[in-house]
Amino acid sequence: MELKDLFKLSAVTLALTMTVACSDDKDPVDVVVDECAVTPIPEGCDGYVAPKTQIEIDQETLEADYLAATSVEADIVILTGVITEDLTLTADKVYALRGPVVIGNDNADSAVLTVDPGVTIFGETGNDYLVVSRGSKIEALGTAEAPIIMTSKNDVMGTTVGAGQWGGVVILGNAKSNKCPTDGTSCALQVEGAFEGAVFGGDNDEDDSGTLNYVVVKYAGFEIAPDNELNGITFGGVGSGTDVDYIQVHANADDGVEFFGGTVSVKHLVLTGNQDDSIDWDNGYRGSIQYAYVEHDKNDGEANRGIEADNDGSTPSKTPMSDVMISNLTIVGNNYKSDDKDSEGIYLREGTKASIYNSVITGAGGECFEVEGNSVSQAHLEDGGIVMESTVIACTEPTKDGKLAENDTHSIVDLAAFVAEDGKNNSVVTSAFLANNGVPLAHDDSPITGDDKIAVKDVANMGMLETTTFVGAIDETNDWREGWAFGFGGGVSSVAGCPSGSAKIESVDGVTTTCELSGRITSDLTLTKDNLWALNGPVFVGGDKENSAILTIDAGTTVYGSNGGDYLVVSRGSKIEAVGTSEAPIMFTSKQDVLDQTEGSGQWGGMVILGNAPSNKCPSEGECSLQVEGVVSGGVFGGTNWEDNSGTLNYVVVKNAGYEVAPDNELNGITFAGVGSGTMVDYIQVHANADDGVEFFGGSVNVKHVVLTANKDDSVDWDNGYRGKMQYVLIKHASEDGEANRGIEADNDKDMSKTPVSNPTIANITMIGNDYTSADKDSEGFYFREGTKVTMVNALITNAGGECLEIEGEATNPNGQDYLADGGINITNSVIACTENFKNGDSDVDLSAWWSDASRNNSVAANMAAVVNGIFTIDTTTAADANALHGAFFETTDFIGAVKNADNDWTKGWAVGLD
Repeated sequence: MELKDLFKLSAVTLALTMTVACSDDKDPVDVVVDECAVTPIPEGCDGYVAPKTQIEIDQETLEADYLAATSVEADIVILTGVITEDLTLTADKVYALRGPVVIGNDNADSAVLTVDPGVTIFGETGNDYLVVSRGSKIEALGTAEAPIIMTSKNDVMGTTVGAGQWGGVVILGNAKSNKCPTDGTSCALQVEGAFEGAVFGGDNDEDDSGTLNYVVVKYAGFEIAPDNELNGITFGGVGSGTDVDYIQVHANADDGVEFFGGTVSVKHLVLTGNQDDSIDWDNGYRGSIQYAYVEHDKNDGEANRGIEADNDGSTPSKTPMSDVMISNLTIVGNNYKSDDKDSEGIYLREGTKASIYNSVITGAGGECFEVEGNSVSQAHLEDGGIVMESTVIACTEPTKDGKLAENDTHSIVDLAAFVAEDGKNNSVVTSAFLANNGVPLAHDDSPITGDDKIAVKDVANMGMLETTTFVGAIDETNDWREGWAFGFGGGVSSVAGCPSGSAKIESVDGVTTTCELSGRITSDLTLTKDNLWALNGPVFVGGDKENSAILTIDAGTTVYGSNGGDYLVVSRGSKIEAVGTSEAPIMFTSKQDVLDQTEGSGQWGGMVILGNAPSNKCPSEGECSLQVEGVVSGGVFGGTNWEDNSGTLNYVVVKNAGYEVAPDNELNGITFAGVGSGTMVDYIQVHANADDGVEFFGGSVNVKHVVLTANKDDSVDWDNGYRGKMQYVLIKHASEDGEANRGIEADNDKDMSKTPVSNPTIANITMIGNDYTSADKDSEGFYFREGTKVTMVNALITNAGGECLEIEGEATNPNGQDYLADGGINITNSVIACTENFKNGDSDVDLSAWWSDASRNNSVAANMAAVVNGIFTIDTTTAADANALHGAFFETTDFIGAVKNADNDWTKGWAVGLD
């Protein structure tokens, strides 16, 4: 590797003997020196090879470890000591910090460290950190497609990660701090957490320390000593000439970012899972912060304040006074609580000023807004030094008044009244209506997006702030975190290769690193969007209730199969955590699709999820272990746990799957076998499957926002005691009358009275058929048979060439016919519009009369054009309140069918095949 020579020692010891006299009249001793380790090499040294330095040995060890962990042969460069000449780090290498790595000396021997897009830098221990000295610069210019990653060795090697595994980043500048001396002597303030002599401060508020752009810092924050720890990124006296935009600190053991004085401004800041304060400022910091997303640990892990802000502890009125402009901040707290700290929102103290606009503070277990009781801070509340406008607070304890110190007599401002003051346009509510990723939800009652949403403050000409049209860090249509930030589809090394549990194979497209999955995965594994992932044969996650594992799949990731024998199985006791986004869905597809070749049904297997929930095929005594269809022997499911949790599917698209293993033994797009209600399924699609779209064998999993398009057999199929809930299900048979069968084919069991009886509840389903017909199947609507029950509201069934609603006949299914009379089958507030709306068998209930009974609020329309426009409902049948009738899983709607209109099109941007 080219840069290794930068770090070789200047001399080594090998083999020349010389005689040296010693005192005390002792015999001379032989001292071994290296005669050949000089330039030019003396005669007689031909073929001389110097021994390796410790740095070179360590590099080779790291490279071997990296190869074993990732199957990638990487050049690893160890950086150490003080760098006094300009240096560029390139993305074809990986960089390890060894101890404090310092760019330049303090205002002397200055250098520029340039970091190219996609570079990975890691620290091995808490004592490894990067320092940019006063007078030097860092030019870290990542991109959204190739962010710069600064992380721990564990993260790079694919082992257990956590806060405090390395040091962090420290940038030192010449801008003012109110800790600087006032007697005319030069300012040199020791920064916390770093080596003695790492100093900052001066008189140049426009100082330029370089650029941080698309930089992700993870798992840092080592505590050097009590109350002396490294933040994710420390800005010490950093001036306004420094450019900081699109940065993240994730899982830091101390603060995310801290500003000690200075004037640097920051935009597009992501702070996730940090264990102390996410944003901290002190000692005269006077910058601006805009578009900042703060999220405490989702599992209620350690956290403190979203913002902890100070001026000076001993003299709150000290100048220059901390005075920060903030707009478009979102803080999402958690329920962490300990003896010394809680998850809280914003705490302004020690005399700091702050102006907060267009922000959202929610979810904190402690108070969301507090101002310290000292006289300087309280005066700011009255004289405009502290401002809060156009901000939403949604916390159990929205505000907390400051407390008077002993012997203080000044008044304490009523903070609740301060927030609620006329003209400030603040909103204190019970819910901010944010999705799990912090994006505002479209909801009539939302203070951010609803009919009575708060007014946005125009922040033009306030510091470095820019005018916006929304409140909070992210608007509902443009998530600027996506693709580069960790937890949002990015933030992983671009040279990470293939982790343990996979194998690197030849790149399928000639460009993208391709990792192969095969056999059984028995330890946790994460699939990242920067690689392509190939299934080779049946790939099992975990053993059956043993050697369990979690397969995590990042947003934007593509997994593919090359033939019908390639499929994914999640075993009982294991989980899949496939969390995509509307902008970056997770794609399971065929090799042909990846290569932009002709794609079609049955080109690979599909996805099978196996759980421990009941099936009526389970034996009445003893353990349940049912073989699932389509999978090799050992793919078993069933148990006694209705609430079993097999993980999460969110924004997942399955295309071109459905291989027939044998006649009547085929793979569905997604098979849910004994999957419990603890499993989260929302925003999924199965497109162009050779067999059924989704099939439920028993279990109780609930699904919402489901798209089923161009599937060649049934779109929804259930059997053997399935008892889940569904809402917003869009079924559309193939265009140009391609192969299709039923929108729903539903069974209990050939022994129709077998318990538990299949009995799902469905709301807001649209079924759009076509004119496909063949000798063995037609495009049809809903067929309920073999004793299944069902409750359905707000359904829209149209355009099927065959019948649109059929209940299996009396001779075969007396139970089904009885359910029409006693409510076991109940469809209300729905519309049907087909050439053959109903199919009746001999001695059966008259379905047409049953459907049109006035108590059901159903209707019959003339044709498809009367009920839908594309996929959007235009029929005006009154919707039932599914939430009130059937529980909290369901949302109340004012429309029937799956998709209301173009303004509320939840399929937009991620679903395929709807044109």
